[in-house]
Order: sequence, then C-alpha cells, then structure tokens
Amino acid sequence: MCDNKGQVVFSIGDIDMPHYPRSAIKFIQAVPFVESGAIEHYGLDNRHIALACASHNGEFAHTNLVINWLEKVKLEESDLECGAELPLHAQTQFELIRSSGVPRRYHHNCSGKHMGMLTTARYMGDKTADYRLYQHNVQQRWFQVLEELCGIEVAKLPYGYDGCGIPTLALPGRLLATAMARLGDPAGLGMERKFATQMILQAVSEEPYLVAGADRLCSDLMLETGKPVLVKTGADGCYCAVLTELGLGISLKIDDGNKQAAEVLLGAVLKQLGAIDETQYSKLANHFTPTINNSRGEAIGHIEIAGDAGFGAA
Repeated sequence: MCDNKGQVVFSIGDIDMPHYPRSAIKFIQAVPFVESGAIEHYGLDNRHIALACASHNGEFAHTNLVINWLEKVKLEESDLECGAELPLHAQTQFELIRSSGVPRRYHHNCSGKHMGMLTTARYMGDKTADYRLYQHNVQQRWFQVLEELCGIEVAKLPYGYDGCGIPTLALPGRLLATAMARLGDPAGLGMERKFATQMILQAVSEEPYLVAGADRLCSDLMLETGKPVLVKTGADGCYCAVLTELGLGISLKIDDGNKQAAEVLLGAVLKQLGAIDETQYSKLANHFTPTINNSRGEAIGHIEIAGDAGFGAA
C-alpha cells in the first residue's frame, strides 16, 4: 500500500517483484477513452465508462449495454477482438444454453474494455483492425498513462498478451499501488488527466454493478462503501484498490493465483485500515470469510487470515 508520492505505508511479501496485474488496472486503461472526447461525441455516459473498466459477468445488463454501444458507434460485434466466451455468471450461462444460444464476443468479461479501446480508435481516426496489438496507438496511449502514474519507462517492461488478447505488462506491486493512489489523489496530474481520473472513479462508484455483477466482490464492495473504496480484480489472484478518502492505493497479488485468498486478504487489509467497518465487513462475509461446503451443501469450514498476516510490517 502506497500514497501518491510512492511512500510505502505497509507491505507484506516482496513488493518489488514484478507481476502481471491483468484486469486489475482497467481503471488506468480507461483513461485514454475518457480523455479522447469520444464519450460526448457518441452520446455515451457513466454506464459506458464503468463498463470500460469492467470484468463483467456477461449478464443481460452487461451484454445489452455492449450491444447498444456497438450501435452508437456504428460498429459490429466482429470488430471486437476479445473472442467469444460463455458468460461468467452461471445462471446466465444456463439460460443461454437452454435457449440454444452460443458464446458471443459481447459475453466476454473484457468486452467493455475492448469497447472503450475500439471506440477510442474509431474517434481518433486510428484503424480499428488489430487495435489490441502492442504497437497500436490504442495500447500506446494507456501505456503512457501507466508510465506517468508509475514513474517507470513502459518500453522496458516485460509484456505478454492477456486472455482477452491485449498486452499485459509486468510491474512491481509497489508501483501499482502508487498508481492507484495517484488515481484517487491526482494532485500532480495535468487538468485533463485529473478530470478523466475523477470521471472514471465517479462512474464506477455510481455504476458498480456494471464493473462485475451478481455475487462478485468488486460490485458488492463498491455498492456497500461507495466512492471511498473502489476496487478492481484481475486474474490469478490480483486486486487493486483506490481509497479516495485515505489517499492510498493498494496492489495485491497472491503468488499461487488463488482468487479466494486474494479476497480474504483484501478484506482483512481494508478492515485493518478502517476503510470498512465491522458491519460492512460482516455484510461481505461471503467474500471475506467464505464458507466451505461439501457436496451435500453442508458447511464444513471457512477461509480466514492466519494470525495477523504481518499487518503493521512496513
């Protein structure tokens, strides 16, 4: 955890070991979309900004908005380069299968992020084909944002391609936490970038369901807390959080990629900081102290932090 000057408030583990944050930095990746002017041009709003930051369930609230968005910018589903997947949400999966439906690109949990990138390319006059590739202007723009927020030369960072097809960059957790803090406390940024970051944080706080969906920590936590605690998950045990009232940023990575461990640890950290109170922590117990059930549906245990997990160790 860091403040916007890069000062480490406390840490657990090796905070200088690079890792791929994956979708946990979608708030950052959405900045060029918001700065571009495409939102006003195409008549978009906070729902579209929130969806651009999403790893969504593929529920109807999500997919209908993607379809509507495609119509607004006069593009086709085939222009999305994220690939087709079944919805993440189990009930929506079952409904799709029962209706003889097939996976579509708009079902992909990253389709909102791709729509933000695709819309930016279209508005800025870039070619829309191959917008997902490392050298494309769409990717280079968010690299520049990340470079400013982290204070690191992005061209020197190791990179690969994420599951949805766009580049993912390896960074130390310390720098990612600093970037999150600067989103929440953008005093050192230019006016245009500061305005864009404020719009993004406002959008996800107003439309948290679009960021994830039913039974997902990101949506449930932001619905419970509002703007003071804004969180985003990434694959393989990653979380980033912006604590707007405390002026802090969090980057969290579980080495073995365990998603439940990441959520349990995030809850413990937020409670330790006072970012959430005991009542809020209890309301989110299904994420922060999840029950383990056997095949009969019987509760046979739960997951919790072991000891103090090193809290207070800077």
